[in-house]
Amino acid sequence: MIIIISGPPGSGKSSVAKILSTTLSVEYISAGMLFRKIAEERGVSLVELNKMAEKDFEIDKAIDMELLSLVSGNNKNLVIESHIAGWLFHNFSDLTVYLTAPLITRARRVASRDKIPESEALDQIIKREESHKDRFFRYYGIDLSDLTVFDLVINTENISPNSIADIILDYLRGKQIRLTHSS
Repeated sequence: MIIIISGPPGSGKSSVAKILSTTLSVEYISAGMLFRKIAEERGVSLVELNKMAEKDFEIDKAIDMELLSLVSGNNKNLVIESHIAGWLFHNFSDLTVYLTAPLITRARRVASRDKIPESEALDQIIKREESHKDRFFRYYGIDLSDLTVFDLVINTENISPNSIADIILDYLRGKQIRLTHSS
C-alpha cells in the first residue's frame, strides 16, 4: 500500500504522514527531508535551494527519481510526504491526499516548528510557494491549483494531525483498501 500526502509548507504533511506510518507500521519517506539534506550539504537555506532548483532541474529530478524508484517497486508499503508527489505519482498510489490550511495558519506552524519569527516564516513560505509553482509547471506541466488527482483534500486549520490521520484511515477502510499487508 502506498499513501502519498502532498500540500504546501506548514499544511501538516509531515505530522500526518508520520502518524500514518506509525499506525500502519509502514516506512515513512519525506521528500522535504531529502530536499533539506541537499540544502544542508550545499550550505544554503531552503529558499536559496529553491532558487537554485529554478535554474537546475537536476536538484528536483534527483529527488523525484528516488521517489519514483520507491513507488514503482513491487510490494512496497509506504507513506510518502512531498509537495509534488501526489501529482507525479498518483497512478502508483493507493491513496493521494492533499492537505492545506490558510497561509497565516501555516506561517504560525512553520514559525513554531523552525523557531523563527512568524513574519520570517510567512516570507519563506511565499517565496517557496512561488518557486514551486513556477518550477513544477516549467519542469512537469503541473498546475498546483489543480487538485483533481487527489482522492482527499483536507483543510487542516482546525483539525488535529491525529484526527486527520483518522479521517484518512476511515477513507481507506471505506474503500476497502487493506491497511496492512506483508511486504
